[in-house]
Amino acid sequence: MSGFNYEKDADGIVTVTMDMAGPVNSMNTEFDRLWIEMVDNLEKEDGLTGVVIASAKKTFFAGGDLVGLLAEQPEDSEAFFNRLEDMKTVMRRLEKLPVPVVSAINGAALGGGFEICLSTNYRIAYNHKSVQIGLPEVSLGLLPGGGGVVRMVNLLGLQNALPFLLEGKKVVPAKALKAGMIHETVETIEELVPRAKAYILEQKGNEAAAVQPWDVKGFKIPGGNVSSPKLAQVISGAPAMLAKKTRGLLPAPEQILDCAIEAARLNFETAMTIESRGLTNLVVTPEAKNIISTLFFQMNKVNGGASRPKDVEPQLTKKVGILGAGMMGQGIAYSSAMVGIEVVLKDISVEAAEKGKAYTEKLLAKRVSKGRMTEEKKSDILALIKPTADDADLQGCDLIIEAVFENIELKNKITASTEKYLAEGGVWGSNTSTLPITQLAEASEKPENFIGIHFFSPVDKMPLVEIICGEKTSDVALAKAFDYTRQIKKTPIVVNDSLGFYTSRTFGTFMDEGVRILQDGAHPVRIDNLGKAVGMPVGPLSVQDEVSIELTRKAAETQKEMGVYGKFGDTSAQDEIIDFMITQNSRGGRHHGGGFYEYSDGGKTIWQPLVEKYFNADYDISDEDVKDRILFRQVIETLKCLETNVLRSVADGNIGSIMGIGAPVWTGGFIQFVNTYGLEKFQARCGELAAKYGERFECPAIVAGKIAAGETFQ
Repeated sequence: MSGFNYEKDADGIVTVTMDMAGPVNSMNTEFDRLWIEMVDNLEKEDGLTGVVIASAKKTFFAGGDLVGLLAEQPEDSEAFFNRLEDMKTVMRRLEKLPVPVVSAINGAALGGGFEICLSTNYRIAYNHKSVQIGLPEVSLGLLPGGGGVVRMVNLLGLQNALPFLLEGKKVVPAKALKAGMIHETVETIEELVPRAKAYILEQKGNEAAAVQPWDVKGFKIPGGNVSSPKLAQVISGAPAMLAKKTRGLLPAPEQILDCAIEAARLNFETAMTIESRGLTNLVVTPEAKNIISTLFFQMNKVNGGASRPKDVEPQLTKKVGILGAGMMGQGIAYSSAMVGIEVVLKDISVEAAEKGKAYTEKLLAKRVSKGRMTEEKKSDILALIKPTADDADLQGCDLIIEAVFENIELKNKITASTEKYLAEGGVWGSNTSTLPITQLAEASEKPENFIGIHFFSPVDKMPLVEIICGEKTSDVALAKAFDYTRQIKKTPIVVNDSLGFYTSRTFGTFMDEGVRILQDGAHPVRIDNLGKAVGMPVGPLSVQDEVSIELTRKAAETQKEMGVYGKFGDTSAQDEIIDFMITQNSRGGRHHGGGFYEYSDGGKTIWQPLVEKYFNADYDISDEDVKDRILFRQVIETLKCLETNVLRSVADGNIGSIMGIGAPVWTGGFIQFVNTYGLEKFQARCGELAAKYGERFECPAIVAGKIAAGETFQ
């Protein structure tokens, strides 16, 4: 079979080595044909003693055909369901062969790959960190529809299976072995197939080795079925816990939970059919299409270097200087040292710099305490960070990142005094969240080597870096910043220069609209609750407390000094709230003694003078309008950034909005949201909001252009 290498040895063992066209094995039409042919041939074999399923690729099996899944439409549902059922029938034929079938797992077996393994009697994996095992379909808005839900529940029991199904938990072989997902590990890839064959020979005469646990007469699901008291408690509480986590915005986890409970309640075959219906329902949802489009295809595009200059050779960072050992600087130092980069961490005093280094020591100590790192490795990483107050220690850095306060005079002064220490051809990066890079680069002797590198706080946890190109930034500088970002294992988006760039500018509209709805008369708690209801991590008033109203005030002052304040719209709402909260009442936010909320060990409560000033019980606005005002403001601003070339690509906009701004995952990002909402429908809704709430909701012209061309945003 072309694509599947089928070989029978002298012991009667058939080894099927999957080697499909393309870089990986995956579930597509080629696989369907090959899988059926394989099982047909196995059923006809004389003297068959066992089967080994192996792979010639670096991964064992990559899973489903996501391109095909994206193309599925509601009218195709019946055909899709039938294909699923047909595939499962063939998998059942495989697991009902009268001989042991063994999976030899040489690389990642995720999603459909692990479903293949679950349909075999025995699973052996190469014990290496590169081998990941699990069912991550939920992270793509789907469920494991090749028997994964049903077999996992039957294998592990409902309670133990749920974390793997609802969280898409992926594990290395040692943890998979401990969990009961596989049976054995080997230390080298070369041992895999020989060990699989040896196992088969060891089972000669043992008919039970060819029978799946759930096919044994009298089989009971581990942990009990749904009627057991312990599971009844789990089942009754699970929907509420799930709703709290997803806020009802993601259909996949709910569908998975339903299928898993049915798998613990019903017979195997019926549960399999219910699982097929579940995936058939999910695959055509806008949520699944949004998530697959952005968090798989566009994420791969971004991380793969779509925005990186193609003709510049790789730029390895060996020594990085970090100016400012505060919250941002210490996080950048940690991320750099973790991948072996030499770090010079400079502040105004050695004590301040050492305090910044202590942050890394604290994070590493936590890893050591959890058994994730040795003391020796911890010492090696700490030795890479040199805390200093001496500019001369920066000598020879091939990259310097300035991470001081958002003050243009301070940043310019630091650039002028320390840029000379860069190595020949070295790059200067400013970690600024708002200040235009072209303007900051005026203080540089080599503006072509000056670039913005905007990290997000806390740096050690936030996976995104926004790279900003000034008017004179060279391709080499961009490549250097891009490669450094990938080197420290973060995702880079690349944008062009603008006040606030993309993420801060768009995030600002989220906070601004919350304030505007407040000033219109809505209750502040309702505003925050509806912000969360649409899928934002926290409400617009709460987030402004966390970011700090005082920081908003300082940013406004800096922008006024630069003559750019109000460049992108009316600032009256923010001006009014800053005056009321700070000037009149000295409330700068959570870390300044309180802001929109009062904070205590017991939690937070709304600051009553805010309610007394703004809340109008007679103000009539629907929940739908509040949610759309919060969401559409950000979507519109993102489209404006794309329209004016601040955003270089749709992918950068979508990934940046989810990973940097907190765009609801169900949207697939602020631009992808428009595609599945419908461009004409979006344009009409913008018109309704603009008529009721102001011109800031007018639909950007780029949408009309796409409609006229019959296109979507790709």
